[in-house]
Amino acid sequence: MNLSYWEHKTWLSHVNYTIVGSGIVGLNCALQLKLQFPKAKILILERGILPQGASTKNAGFSCFGSLSEILDDLKTHSEDEVIKLVQKRIDGLHLLRQNLSDQAINYQQLGGYELFNKDNQALYDTCLAERASINKLLFPVLKASIFSLKTNVFGFKKIREKLIFNPFEGQIDTGEMMEALLLKVQSAGIKILNNVTVEAYTELNGQVDVKTSHFQFITDKLLIATNGFASQLINEDVKPARAQVLITKAIPNLPFTGTFHLDKGYYYFRNINNRILLGGGRNLDFKGEETTVMNETALIQNHLEQVMKTTISPNIPFEIDYCWSGIMGVGNQKKPIVKQLSNHVYCGVRLGGMGVAIGSIIGKELAQLLK
Repeated sequence: MNLSYWEHKTWLSHVNYTIVGSGIVGLNCALQLKLQFPKAKILILERGILPQGASTKNAGFSCFGSLSEILDDLKTHSEDEVIKLVQKRIDGLHLLRQNLSDQAINYQQLGGYELFNKDNQALYDTCLAERASINKLLFPVLKASIFSLKTNVFGFKKIREKLIFNPFEGQIDTGEMMEALLLKVQSAGIKILNNVTVEAYTELNGQVDVKTSHFQFITDKLLIATNGFASQLINEDVKPARAQVLITKAIPNLPFTGTFHLDKGYYYFRNINNRILLGGGRNLDFKGEETTVMNETALIQNHLEQVMKTTISPNIPFEIDYCWSGIMGVGNQKKPIVKQLSNHVYCGVRLGGMGVAIGSIIGKELAQLLK
């Protein structure tokens, strides 16, 4: 595509910092760069018409890990690493709320619950046995015992009578969060170009030559914040992980509020006013869901509906209103990758399904690599 003189001069000349991805990480990176370098010209390139990937697709959980997820993390991470992971998630959530305000993101701290299937006795017993030790391990983070026991009063079926409750868990409105964040970035004079895919880049003469699906240009520094799509540009331990979601139409007198985790967090659901949002099922086909194709599969969608009918809403009729998918970035470790890749290229990726919790702080850390 041939650009006009005006287009090139206004948007693509003398660019100091180019950020790939306008999700939570990319937008927060841009804001932090603007604080560090107020006169810099900052450009964000986004492959979608809206922030693609997971930032506008997620379930809106303000969480830092269920008990079974934390126990699972301890199998591949040291205790100190797990404490630091949880601390970073909590710090990231505080930063998100501080930057945008609870009102702007419709933050509600309704608490989170972990449910256990009746056919998984071992996981249930392990979580009950380890609850006190995990509370002790994480006590320094929140200065409180996080996980307590509650009785199932919600009418859920095929699960154990006892639920594990976390009073610090909340929920947000994902759309309102991203709208507020985009407005803040644009108000700071940072330019965003949508529907532009970065295809390749080359370092030359102290700068970076960036080739996109529509044009080619030069930038002083390139920062990659594409998370699940990162493997298309860089060679790091991060791969895509698709998450499929559905949401019902309004259900009169919905008998629960809050956020809920099931089967080590592979399934998760919450209320959105009087609707139920349910996502997950990636564990049914790990290899098939290792993709950047944003569509739904009959295998997982049918299973999600089955979970709705048999476990979450067995006695209340419901209709599915929307289905969608998002792309997360995962790897062999939960720790995000925030690093300098070469002289003028940097990345902040592998959020491990915790983008709402840590996206703000990872974006800030990515920008701070350039101090």
